[in-house]
Amino acid sequence: MSLRTNHELTVVELEFYNKILKALVASEIPFLVGGAYALGYYTGISRHTLDLDIFIKPENWPLVKRLIEDMDYYVELMFSHWLGKAFFGDNYIDIIFSSGNAVATVDDAWFDRAKRDVILGVEVAIVPPEEIIWQKCYIMERERFDGADVAHLIKSCGRDLDWPHLLKRFENDWRVLLSHLVLFGYIFPGDRDLVPNEVMQGLFHRWASEPPASTEQLESCFGTMLSRDQYLFDINQKGYRDPRKKPAGNMSVEQIRHWTAAIS
Repeated sequence: MSLRTNHELTVVELEFYNKILKALVASEIPFLVGGAYALGYYTGISRHTLDLDIFIKPENWPLVKRLIEDMDYYVELMFSHWLGKAFFGDNYIDIIFSSGNAVATVDDAWFDRAKRDVILGVEVAIVPPEEIIWQKCYIMERERFDGADVAHLIKSCGRDLDWPHLLKRFENDWRVLLSHLVLFGYIFPGDRDLVPNEVMQGLFHRWASEPPASTEQLESCFGTMLSRDQYLFDINQKGYRDPRKKPAGNMSVEQIRHWTAAIS
């Protein structure tokens, strides 16, 4: 199916997005379309959207930046750990290569499960549902919680999801996935069978047999993996370790500082 949203694109937006998509296809730089378009593709849910989300591997950022700049559009690396933007007047495209907590980095596996569809007249690859779920499970801000998107993706794609891959994605953060799966069973009780029994049983067994927290875990607050704002008190005032910080995490001190300063 071709994607539609309930935001009517202006001629300027349509031309901007179309030109970028065509240029990326012609360049043969691997990319995926995500955001509201991908959510609509998998769930049928349409929402107002004023931008386009393009996903690329981190190492391809310089190539994409140069490609779009050569088209006379302004491009800026907003946050070095995950996000760039291409601008044309009031319109912009998000160029994403990881996530705000620097966990869900785009790699080859994103492309292995990608679907294909026509967006704005251009055939493109769509971010697979497993990777969308991986990113969205961590978004639990005061002003934004993506749990409903996760639930709708499981409802729409649960029978076809690569559950072993999804479990591997969360690794030591398996509690984050389990929390969403428990909520899914509450939200859609008639669809609980969409989550395989072996997945739930495996996660609950892991919970029941979990050893005591390590010293590093006792001294850390993992809330910053879910919200860049709501657990700063615990990090800054209570002295807990920030698990986003290298070497335990994937962010430098400067990247955390920049990401935090942008809250306001």
